Amino acid sequence: MKKNLKKWLVVLMMAVMVITMTACSGGNKDAAPAEKKEETAAAPAEEKKEEPAAAPAAATGNPLVDNYGFQWQDASAPILNEQGAKDIAFRVYSSKNASAKDYNDMKIMADLFAQTNVQVNWENVSESVYSQQKNLIFGNKDNRPDAIYHAGMGAGEIIKYAKRKVLVPISDYLEYMPNFSKLLEERPDIRNQLLNVEDGKIYSLPRIEEMGLLQSPNLLFLNIAWTKEAIEAGAVSDLTADQLKDGLALKSSQMEEILTYFRDHDMNGNGKTDDERPLSFVYNNWQGNQCDLYGMFGLNDNLEHRVLVDGKVTYSVQDDRFKEATNFISRWVDAGLIDKVSFEQSQDNFLANGKGLETYGAFYWWESETVVSNPENYIVCSPMIGPNGDQTICVSNNPEVSTGEVILFTSCKYPEILLAYFDRYYDPVISAQINYGPIGIVYEEERDDKGMLVQKPLPEGVTTDELRLQNAPLGIIYLGEYAWNNVVHMEPRAQLRLERLQQCAKPFVPENVTPFPNLQFTLEELNTLSNYETNLNDYIRTNLISWLMKGGVSDDAWAAFQNDLNGKVNLAGIQKVYQDAYDRYIAK
Repeated sequence: MKKNLKKWLVVLMMAVMVITMTACSGGNKDAAPAEKKEETAAAPAEEKKEEPAAAPAAATGNPLVDNYGFQWQDASAPILNEQGAKDIAFRVYSSKNASAKDYNDMKIMADLFAQTNVQVNWENVSESVYSQQKNLIFGNKDNRPDAIYHAGMGAGEIIKYAKRKVLVPISDYLEYMPNFSKLLEERPDIRNQLLNVEDGKIYSLPRIEEMGLLQSPNLLFLNIAWTKEAIEAGAVSDLTADQLKDGLALKSSQMEEILTYFRDHDMNGNGKTDDERPLSFVYNNWQGNQCDLYGMFGLNDNLEHRVLVDGKVTYSVQDDRFKEATNFISRWVDAGLIDKVSFEQSQDNFLANGKGLETYGAFYWWESETVVSNPENYIVCSPMIGPNGDQTICVSNNPEVSTGEVILFTSCKYPEILLAYFDRYYDPVISAQINYGPIGIVYEEERDDKGMLVQKPLPEGVTTDELRLQNAPLGIIYLGEYAWNNVVHMEPRAQLRLERLQQCAKPFVPENVTPFPNLQFTLEELNTLSNYETNLNDYIRTNLISWLMKGGVSDDAWAAFQNDLNGKVNLAGIQKVYQDAYDRYIAK
């Protein structure tokens, strides 16, 4: 027993010695490698953990995302990666202004490619060639481009080709268009102007330029020096030279006296009394037309003679005041106070006749600067006051939202990419460049202290219009209140027009009278318009110009005209179509 106990004590002492020696001589050295071993082991583990998260292919399963990095959420990043820029390209057909560069050579298009990696090959043609080829393009299903820019599609065309599955339903791809989606959400009025009645989808992209200018395209300009001479000659009642300022409101009787003086005297001093044009305009032109003359009789006429009054579709030609106004105006034509050339001249001829020798005593146009060589010689007048005391103004159906600007064909292989690309156009900074020209040519690289784009000095010998038309494709944009306050200034001439309209036009538009928005029609309604509206417009135009040029309209002729409006030319049917479409627009 003592012998075994001694043996166990020897073993225990040897074990203690081994543990003590291990702890004292090599413990720290052994610990360090152990820690390094752990660190070394941890590093690859972390790297391996990150690798699966960095590989998107397995996560999306979308070849466009996995192979070409397709993304649309981040507007500051490209839409495609470099491989996408090489492998994917789009054909976009577009007409262009005669002064514009080929879109493939425009800086703004190169900038957009650099920002998006989306390659667009533009096929530019003249506007006249496009109008000739438009139906051929739609008819050739084997060789259509991916899209048409400046497409000019009407509601009827969109319904027709949407039914035939020729057009891409753009509203099916709104998730790829953050700018356009936001616009539609914030502006249901714009959305309602785009929705196809037949299936409730959107098939085209719009152009939206809201400046408040298009509703009143006519202003009345009056030659100050000529009028002052007429006043000093005692030819004008109750008017002094001191009153010849912007905003002057003349009675029709005063204007008649002024125009008569212009007609009978050598106002421009060239020794002739037959080259003065007392009052001139361009008949039925979109701007500078005859419609404001009807305001003297309380009518808010326009080229279609159709306006909304208290939400009701109203035709001015059904109002007896239209007859009275027509007879009054025709008397001025017959007396030579209104230049008869006004009824046959083109817009180009009108503008050409205003340059050089001063011949215009008064004229209707949007701005005086483009009409005459010496605009400082003219004041802008408020609407004339008619014989019965009426003073109102034309309300034109020129919407600031242009639908049908861009369409995509269903043959487009990657509509989501092309629409994500076009969506960038609705960014206000891009919109400004699409509309006026790019940063670096039209605008400075640096913005002002308010963050607004700054116009560069014009190159020598180049006008603002020329520079813009050369370098801006125009087309789909969204320039509204936010853009004018935060991104880009209106052009000085636009600001001047706006100031003049605020003074001499807007106050004379009744609150219950509004222009038409873009309306969407059913196929049946479009058939009614197609069958009757052209005849209605031709019938009105033919009679009206005859009355104005040949001494007015008799009571019998007016009665017959009214019978025809209500009978053979089916004005009531057309009126119902517009009323139904407008009621739907309001109800949405």
